[in-house]
Amino acid sequence: MIIMGRTSSKDSGHSFEDYFKRATSPMMTLLLLREKPMYVYKLSQELERRSNSTYKMNFLYPVLYRLQQQGYVTEYSQEITESHRTRNYYAITEEGKKYLDFMLEKYRELLKAVEVVIEGNGEVETVLPTESGYDD
Repeated sequence: MIIMGRTSSKDSGHSFEDYFKRATSPMMTLLLLREKPMYVYKLSQELERRSNSTYKMNFLYPVLYRLQQQGYVTEYSQEITESHRTRNYYAITEEGKKYLDFMLEKYRELLKAVEVVIEGNGEVETVLPTESGYDD
């Protein structure tokens, strides 16, 4: 049973929106980092701003750590004050750019397929069973 976008207690308790964001967060992160290196708070704010506050990600560190382990993102520190305060920035790697291109291609393919199903424009043929239950 679905109540206000949540699944029943028998399911995981996550909404469709939660799953979608989790699935697309690496792609969204790499998209922003392709423009310029950013620190986590800036990434979060930029994503929220560009999506009109629809796309909020509270779990950016795990996404960045995973992307870093996969070699798609690199981290570096930069001094930001005279008192030697530093900030950690993340930048996309060349491998990350290739992976982002791959993800965007797959995302567009999937989105197109979903739209075809939603609109009912697919070439799916409905086969009605004969009286015996088997096609002749």
